[in-house]
Amino acid sequence: MTQPEALSTATLRSPFLQEATARGFLYQCTDVEALDAAMLAGPVTGYIGFDPTADSLHVGSATQIMLLRLLQKHGHRPVALLGGGTAKIGDPSFREEARSLMSEETIATNIAGIEKSLRQFMTFGEGSSDAVLANNADWLDRLPYIELLREVGVHFSVNRMLSFDSVRSRLEREQGLTFLEFNYSILQSFDFRELNRRHGVNLQMGGSDQWGNIVSGIDLVRRTDGKQVFGLTAPLLTTSSGAKMGKSAKGAVWLSAERLPVFEYWQFWRNTEDADVGRFLKLFTDLPVEECDRLAAAEGAGINEAKKILATEATALCHGRAAAEEAAETARRVFEAGQHVDTLPTRTLPHADLAEGIPAFRIFAEAGLVASNGEARRLIRGGGARVNDIAVTDEGQIVSFADAVDGVVKLSSGKKHHVLVRAGT
Repeated sequence: MTQPEALSTATLRSPFLQEATARGFLYQCTDVEALDAAMLAGPVTGYIGFDPTADSLHVGSATQIMLLRLLQKHGHRPVALLGGGTAKIGDPSFREEARSLMSEETIATNIAGIEKSLRQFMTFGEGSSDAVLANNADWLDRLPYIELLREVGVHFSVNRMLSFDSVRSRLEREQGLTFLEFNYSILQSFDFRELNRRHGVNLQMGGSDQWGNIVSGIDLVRRTDGKQVFGLTAPLLTTSSGAKMGKSAKGAVWLSAERLPVFEYWQFWRNTEDADVGRFLKLFTDLPVEECDRLAAAEGAGINEAKKILATEATALCHGRAAAEEAAETARRVFEAGQHVDTLPTRTLPHADLAEGIPAFRIFAEAGLVASNGEARRLIRGGGARVNDIAVTDEGQIVSFADAVDGVVKLSSGKKHHVLVRAGT
């Protein structure tokens, strides 16, 4: 196993590992020298698994997607494995309690949504470096239990599985770990072997929380098939202030435009902390590493320009260049020109409520700018609430059709969060 400090572009020769290291993607690798040699000898096929727990991935998964994208850039073949089978169990890694079990219909809907996002980042097809989309339900749903125990279970040590951080952290809590969830590591290992047999996959990648499961899969392939395969992990990201990556004040930062408007996705990246700009440019855009370093070194107004570039480039990968540039132009018109634009996120409230009028604290909560009425009151008392760019000083101020401009009311929380409110039926 290669530890983080041992990974250096000076000792690596394959373009993928050189760039992945320079960009900050690599945390651990089982045998980096052998993997480096394999990548120089010919295309490597690597996979990352995504469990369909929702109908969209969020920014917390963007590191893994960008790692697959980078693999494809350098002529290797990425495989995105959707966990249609393992979703029926749920990954227990570092979770405080078991996931709720999902129906077949929910899993299918979630897979369709995630596939749509993945196709935005990678090219899928039949070419040598085209991405492959796989679903482990194709083999796990038909796997006989006794066969699994005899052929696979015999190679797993319970003592070793109990030593995994993801398992031990659950066992130390009162919630414990169900036998259902305990099987997850075995099934993930089985996936690696099955993908190796079906698609020639010889590299599994994932977040650092998956290290134990990845190593177990490598051991299973070696023990049963006598093949050398590899594993590497990317660091689990937090912001410089310690916040979990993929979360905002209003919840998860989804990759789907149906879940989160493109403008709000752009704004998430625009609001990056100064200390994270260089790191995020390297991880979440295709800009050259040297350019990322140059932008990160800027100060004052320059760092704000770097954040706009980060926002536009990251949004372009997820939603397309046209949508990213529209979001950037919307931000410019709102924040720099002070214009009222109809490309801002829109919320629809009942026609009757706006006709009668809604207290300011309540409309801010119902429009989703804050999480609760209490938070809305605090926002107003702190001077951060505006209606049509005019400060709200009274929590009970009535907002109604009388405030509408071209049929909408613009609500603002601070300088960076805006919503247009329209009347519905």
